[in-house]
Parts: sequence; C-alpha cells; structure tokens
Amino acid sequence: MRTRRAALAVTAVSLVLSLAACGQNSEGGSKSNAKESGTSTVGIAMPTKSSERWIADGSNIEAQFKKLGYKTNLQYGEDNVAQQVSQIENMITTGVNVLVVAAIDGRALSDVLQQAADKNIKVISYDRLILGTKNVDYYASFDNEKVGVLQATYIIDKLGLKEGKKGPFNVELFAGSPDDNNTRYFFDGAWKTLKPYIDKGRIKVRSGQTKLDQVTTLRWDGGTAQKRMDDLLTRAYGKEKVDAVLSPYDGISIGILSSLKSDGYGTAAQPYPIVTGQDAEVASVKSIVAGQQTMTVYKDTRALAEQAVQMADALLNDRKPEINDDKTYNNEVKVVPAYLLNPVSVDKSNYQAELVDSGYIKASDLK
Repeated sequence: MRTRRAALAVTAVSLVLSLAACGQNSEGGSKSNAKESGTSTVGIAMPTKSSERWIADGSNIEAQFKKLGYKTNLQYGEDNVAQQVSQIENMITTGVNVLVVAAIDGRALSDVLQQAADKNIKVISYDRLILGTKNVDYYASFDNEKVGVLQATYIIDKLGLKEGKKGPFNVELFAGSPDDNNTRYFFDGAWKTLKPYIDKGRIKVRSGQTKLDQVTTLRWDGGTAQKRMDDLLTRAYGKEKVDAVLSPYDGISIGILSSLKSDGYGTAAQPYPIVTGQDAEVASVKSIVAGQQTMTVYKDTRALAEQAVQMADALLNDRKPEINDDKTYNNEVKVVPAYLLNPVSVDKSNYQAELVDSGYIKASDLK
C-alpha cells in the first residue's frame, strides 16, 4: 500500500505543485508528494503553554504536518531558554529532518542551530525571527510593523485626533519582551504612527517613558505589566486621567486593566481608557465584549501554521518555499526570506464576523 501511494503521489506531482503555489487551505490542503513523507520527522519548538495562542499554534502545526503524513516532535519551552535549547538539542539527536522554531530568546539559539546545520537540518523561524545566526533558512510571520500601526491608528481614531480634537490626551506606552525581535517591529510601527501627534502636543506621555528600552515587558508577562502600570499611575497621574494605553499583547492588556480597575477605572464616572492588544485571546475578546479592553489585533494562526507547514514540506521535497518578502527581516547575519501574512484590527463592532463566524473562536467560549 505504501508503494502504491508513493507511485500515485509521483504521478500527481504537477497537481501538488499547483496547489502549493496557490496556498491551498488546510481543509482542502495540498497533499505532500514527499519522497520523505511518512518517514520524515518535524521538530516543533514552541515557547510556552502559558499563552493560549502558543497552544493553538503548536496544535495547528502538528495537525497539519500529520495530515501530510509526517511524524512530529512538539515541545514547549515554558519560557525557559535553557529548556528550549535542550529540547532542540534532543530533537537533533533523536533525528528530525526539519525544525520549526518559535524562539523564547531570539539570540540564544546560535550554537544549537549550528548543530542542526551540521546535520543538514533546515530551520524555519516561526513568528519570532531568530537572530545572530546564518542557520535560519526561512521565516513565517505576520507583518509585524503593521500590527503596531493598527494599534496606534485605533488609538488616534478613537481619540478623534483625525477629526480635529486637540487634546492633549494622556497615552502610556507598553512594549513586548526585550528578547523578542518582534517587539521592535510592533513598537516601531506604533511609534511612527503616534509620534506626529506627540510632537504637536496633542498626545502626552505623562510618564516621559517613550523609548523602547523604557517600556518593554519581560516575557510578555501580564503581572509585570500590571506592576509597571501601578507605578505609572502613582508617579505620573493624580487628578489626571489616562486616555489610552498602547498595549502590544492581550496578556499584557489584562494586567494593565487590572491595575486600572484597582485605581478606580471601570465605572460610569471613570470609564476605562482605550486599551489595545494582540492575538485575540479568548479572555481578551470577552473583555472587549464586556467593554473593558477596547481592541485586539487578530492574527489567524491557522494560516500562519499552514504557511510554515508548506515551507517545511517544500524543503523536504527539494522545492523552494513560497516567500513574499526578501528584504525586510535582517537577523544581523543575513536577510531571512520570509512569508508575511496580514493582521486585522478587531473590536466590539467586528469580533463576531472576524473571530466567531470564521471559526477562530467558538461562540460558546465567549459565554
């Protein structure tokens, strides 16, 4: 039966290549004609199970590889860099044919990826760009700078700045983990969008903390963000109110909202400020529906998983993966060829259509 399947796959090679080029979705997805299919193993290194987003990513990637007939080795590093390095080392030792890696620390994998290269194991950097090594073959992610642009534009629109409202409005800035390369892209996109209004005095950052290294949140931790927001409210706000908070991620947003609630926000007399987010996690979508968090940036991780799987499948079959960006993502050693997907701004007005109707979130999960 295996021989017959292989023969059928070979005769269908032109159809397979056509489907792959068109980006066929996972439900009707392209079947691998891999000479390795059924015997190759894919190592999947995810950062943590503490975020529902990463659990979903790992599950989606694993399911799609298995659908194509590959074996998988899925591991979560639980935000422990040494643990993730050890997991990847074990994958290399036990014998994987390709690695899909969402790094905890983008700069910590140079040595272990050299081990992979020594065994001719290709590496796909997933969502977070791996830095400081030549041994990254492809990058699958979203347009990360656009994420920040969407968040900042939402703040500008909701404050009415484009409509001529003068302000000044009080806005505080948060960024992601300093060891995640995406943090810089998110923040740069937001900062470029907000800066003209800051320069004109229509937006005021009362804390004075506007540089990236002043506003990062190690490991994207909500508790860390809550403590920083507590400190900002104590030091920079008295009778003044916060009008908006640029938050790069839903877990950080929840921490910020907890701090604001403790300071008296969330009442009719003092409603919550605009609070952005990212990843459309269920807890934050519930918060949006309840009128607490204001928006999130939706990134369909099903599509991202599909793109990473298509890249790996192409590499395992001696094909060149599809890319749409070969200029933007320099990891300090080389420009890594990438495929970027588009993020979408979601709030109370469109969460039903974007998230529920598309099947990304179940309506029952929001009750």
